[in-house]
Amino acid sequence: MPKYVAFLRAINVGGRFVKMAVLAEHFHTLGYSAIQTHINSGNVVFQASSRRPDALARTLQEGLAPLLGYMSEAFVRTVAEVHEIARRAQSLADQEPSLKEVNVALLGAPLNTAQQAALQALQTDVDSFVPDGCEVYWLCRVKQSDSRFSNALFERKLKIRTTIRRVTMLQGLSAALQNTTNDV
Repeated sequence: MPKYVAFLRAINVGGRFVKMAVLAEHFHTLGYSAIQTHINSGNVVFQASSRRPDALARTLQEGLAPLLGYMSEAFVRTVAEVHEIARRAQSLADQEPSLKEVNVALLGAPLNTAQQAALQALQTDVDSFVPDGCEVYWLCRVKQSDSRFSNALFERKLKIRTTIRRVTMLQGLSAALQNTTNDV
């Protein structure tokens, strides 16, 4: 059965706290198997019979909302995609050693023309962005806390929902998934 990773938005931030064991149980309740969580920020590895990550994302959002008590957008990737995202983020970091942070905004769909223009308008000497399919790589030249850019600004200016993960977390998740044979 294929293995996927769900990156959930609004888990353990803003006063909404969910224990990872409870989150894993929610996935089990929804009919998924081989469930593992990765750190405490809503990263869930699971198996599903579906071969459509977009359909899984919608099903997870609808199924988790009543269990969590709020809507948490789900961004689902295959194991192979997680490996590629981590590799691409590290490659961008290697190209510019002065970067302090590399983060990845996970999207439900590629940016449209208006969103790409809005993203370009957010670029500064401190923050630049590399859109690539359903991800946007945020390259930050100062400590993230010193940047004026944020997930909230991204969502407001581009009029979309996203969740952002650090390259170090993605690398750790990719390493943990190295022995996974169910790359879809």
